[in-house]
Amino acid sequence: MTRYLIVAHQTADSPRLVEAVKEIQRKEPDAEFGLLVPATPVSHLASWTRGEAEAVAAEAGERARNRLASEGVTLSEVVVGDANPVYAVADVFNRSPWDHVLVSTLAPGVSRWVKMDVVSRLSRELPVPVTHVAAD
Repeated sequence: MTRYLIVAHQTADSPRLVEAVKEIQRKEPDAEFGLLVPATPVSHLASWTRGEAEAVAAEAGERARNRLASEGVTLSEVVVGDANPVYAVADVFNRSPWDHVLVSTLAPGVSRWVKMDVVSRLSRELPVPVTHVAAD
């Protein structure tokens, strides 16, 4: 069984990410999926939302859990992590092993994570494949 860690915040329930996860599940019916939602400071989000960073991240995680469940995908866990996605992934990897990481971002022109070079940094630092899924 392959364990996939999805790393997303604003795009956690995006159609593009949902389709990517469903495609993996079609090819690997026994794949396991977990979701990590970094607690991005609210001031950094594309659209303003009330609440503290952790609460907003938890809400994004639950929306994604519900959206994926409606498509037949079960998340084994939803974790709110460090505001820095690279540190958040490192924390999760310190707790349990994963076989593949899917990083979901906004489109490259507006994505803060793309500007931070998150995908390349994770690809260099992790011993597993890292795939980038950019929302439309």
